[in-house]
Amino acid sequence: MANAHHPVARAEAFCSGHGLRIPILLAPMAGACPPALSAAVANAGGLGACGALLMQPDAIRSWARDVRAKSNGGFQMNLWVPDPAPSRDRDREVALGRFLSEWGPEVGAEAADAAAPDFDAQCEAMLDVGPPIISSIMGLYPPDYVRRMKDQGIRWFATVTTVAEARAAEEAGADVIVAQGMEAGGHRGAFKAETAESASVGLFALLPAVVDAVERPVVATGGIADARGIAAALILGASAVQIGTGFLRTPEAALPTAWSEGIGQADPEGTRLTRAFSGRAGRSLINDYLQAAHAPEAPEPAPYPIQRSLTQAMRSEAAKNNDLSRLQAWAGQSARLSQARPAEELAHELWKQATEIFL
Repeated sequence: MANAHHPVARAEAFCSGHGLRIPILLAPMAGACPPALSAAVANAGGLGACGALLMQPDAIRSWARDVRAKSNGGFQMNLWVPDPAPSRDRDREVALGRFLSEWGPEVGAEAADAAAPDFDAQCEAMLDVGPPIISSIMGLYPPDYVRRMKDQGIRWFATVTTVAEARAAEEAGADVIVAQGMEAGGHRGAFKAETAESASVGLFALLPAVVDAVERPVVATGGIADARGIAAALILGASAVQIGTGFLRTPEAALPTAWSEGIGQADPEGTRLTRAFSGRAGRSLINDYLQAAHAPEAPEPAPYPIQRSLTQAMRSEAAKNNDLSRLQAWAGQSARLSQARPAEELAHELWKQATEIFL
């Protein structure tokens, strides 16, 4: 393993450069990255994560304090780069409200007007927190913000879903490229919402192409949930892996039990890309609501974030009632490989097993 080109040596060099002991990053999953989960992954020597999309600035600061109270390890903080304001179609929103009222509490016209957290204020909060890494998804940070990150010594990990996006991220100053395959659970990180489904590329086609196209280190994410996936990603040129669904059955993730059990039972074809929850393409377990929402007679989803606001009441009630039939149960195609064991122990064991593959 002394050979610098050996996959494990490349991963060890990445770890050395980023203060890690194992090249496993927790995916920054909005609403599914409680401090306990990030602290556990960080304590294993990996990188914790905060998906800050829905968090107000004070919540961002509080999350970081909680993690730092539980771990001396590093973490990334992540935000979506906002899309342009969507076009509103009031007739469609009314039709969606009627449809969604069949699946949960009544949805009034005002539900679509819910305001999202202020992106600029969230960005300022992340700088205040001062994590070692800030990551992006759905686009690129403005040049001035990138400069301010770099001035503070914060590294920028940019999520991409195509080779063209990877080249754009490198040119914009990203320190690390996170290549997200279409197998990933949750939202697709495509820069343009309209291409998130049509330009879906599997990780093991995307990864070597991105590695060949950029000079920066590449982190692989999407459908990686066991040691075989980690080893395969390293062989294809990744310097580390990022895992989301693979950590969702850990006790620290604290998912509704129906979601956790659904993940553990899902075959790859038991998930699908959908805009029916948020208006942005994301991969979820297939459930009764999704089947109805994709039926020919169902109303077309509204753009993000209108659809997210419209489905909020249904999603909240489903989570409260542990009801998988209408739950927003994000899951990647390798969901069944996830394990219900403590996150720190799981992270250690995944890297141990991955290195043994190379012996």
